[in-house]
Amino acid sequence: MGISGFRTMLFFSHRGNFNQHQIASYQIYCHGELLHQVQMAKLYQDDKQFVDMPLASAPEQVLQRFKELANAHNHSIPQQQLQGFLKEHFQATGQELQPWTPEDWKDSPRFLQKISDLKLRAWAGQLHQLWKKLGKKVKPEVLRHPERFSLIYSQHPFIVPGGRFLEFYYWDSYWVMEGLLLSEMPETVKGMLQNFLDLVQVYGHVPNGARVYYLQRSQPPLLTLMMDRYVTHTNDVAFLRDNIGTLALELDFWTENRNISVSLGEKSYVLNRYYVPYGGPRPESYSKDAELADTLPEGDRETLWAELKAGAESGWDFSSRWLVGGPKPNLLSSIRTSKFVPVDLNAFLCQAEKLMSKFYTSLGNDSQATKYRNLWEQRLAALKAILWDEEKGAWFDYDLENGKKNQEFYPSNLAPLWAGCFSDPGVVDKALKYLEDSKILTYQYGIPTSLQKTGQQWDFPNAWAPLQDLVIRGLAKSPSPRTQEVAFQLAQNWIRTNFDVYSQKSAMYEKYDISNGGQPGGGGEYEVQEGFGWTNGVVLMLLDLYGDRLSSGTQTAFLEPHCLAAALLLGLLLSFLPQ
Repeated sequence: MGISGFRTMLFFSHRGNFNQHQIASYQIYCHGELLHQVQMAKLYQDDKQFVDMPLASAPEQVLQRFKELANAHNHSIPQQQLQGFLKEHFQATGQELQPWTPEDWKDSPRFLQKISDLKLRAWAGQLHQLWKKLGKKVKPEVLRHPERFSLIYSQHPFIVPGGRFLEFYYWDSYWVMEGLLLSEMPETVKGMLQNFLDLVQVYGHVPNGARVYYLQRSQPPLLTLMMDRYVTHTNDVAFLRDNIGTLALELDFWTENRNISVSLGEKSYVLNRYYVPYGGPRPESYSKDAELADTLPEGDRETLWAELKAGAESGWDFSSRWLVGGPKPNLLSSIRTSKFVPVDLNAFLCQAEKLMSKFYTSLGNDSQATKYRNLWEQRLAALKAILWDEEKGAWFDYDLENGKKNQEFYPSNLAPLWAGCFSDPGVVDKALKYLEDSKILTYQYGIPTSLQKTGQQWDFPNAWAPLQDLVIRGLAKSPSPRTQEVAFQLAQNWIRTNFDVYSQKSAMYEKYDISNGGQPGGGGEYEVQEGFGWTNGVVLMLLDLYGDRLSSGTQTAFLEPHCLAAALLLGLLLSFLPQ
């Protein structure tokens, strides 16, 4: 069996389903000569465009026609003939989806009235309108002929990020759902949750996104948190009871397939990492991955591709965070994602274990509640022993090969605050000092993703909405008015950046460049995208949290340490004024 056939076996082995149609489809969308020839011909500006194109006929027929064409040209098909082949056998992207206006969308959700600044209130109303633009529904033919599409069929409609992202994504959807709940759209959230639960039932995990070429990897595990937010909003305990076993199955995927043992002294701790043990270029970025591999010796290429997939699984594709400690830490070819124990992943799992214990307690299953409480306590101890740095006042990714923490700044270093995964309340204020010491509070347009400028999109000067949320709501947990005031000021900075860019461009973006005033972000593998699901969700959350204080005008705040006292005093004085 060649490596191509071996990859097919690997891909389908966990599913126990060797449907010949699906295998043929996989040989078009996921690996093989057809994929290689089309992507390396660079017929499209974005490799993702090809793998999102539906087939015009059965995959076996398309493969047979391609084989005949390849043989006729000694496997070096001229571009014109290749274009003709694609025109005959593939359809344009987006054919499998139809626009969808959520049935529970309504004018003027209540939270808008909490926003005092009239410009911000009007803006929030426009963001609320965007849910209708981002709503999608899968056409019935995808259910009838799934082998003709890279899109995985979803029974319920959903909200997409926007731009090139025509399908839904795993971790993006958490922040989208938070926004939808504020927009009083719980039925849309329930449908999206059910789609994720269905994926776990079929594949044993939530894929990176709803495409067959994403099935080898997942994304940061927030499904349990999504369920918690939905149940808290609706009190739909019956839905939780029906699906608690599926939530447990998803966590099993991480604890069984992504676990790693770390020894410290005589003690050993089990934590988790991003790890995708499959080679081959990512289909949606095929030519870039293939060309990057050409810079390495042939024996190192499969490892590179596996590490790139692990980087994509992290959601941070790509970042200096996964390059540190490698031979050339500024080059993507040095990526070593699976060699780190990431703070955020373990914080998310810690939070999920605590929520599972709460869920099982509410459902009257004490033995399962105890199991997850013990897992939570074990992870809490592991986070403190392996990732926490008392002197610096933050958690840091642990480098498994070099046996030390990566002490570079990333907002994810404070993810345990956001996840409530700490036992000492004093760590929140220590985290504030860490932000001061790292000079992060001097950035007036948002919190940077790192302080390294590599040209990767999850590095300086980009700032991303979910990472603002990790820090802002993490700091807001502090009982200290000073730390709470900094959380507010960071929220004010981010809101103003988003509002100013929207005022100029009438669009929301997936990321922002904070180096020279707020601008749409850049870098990475594709142009910055408009939409944008999680950016909208985070803005709505911050407007809900601080709507009585946030302002659309005046200059964003530098938060130098000596300014904090003044900011705090001003905040306290304002609180005494009549509302």
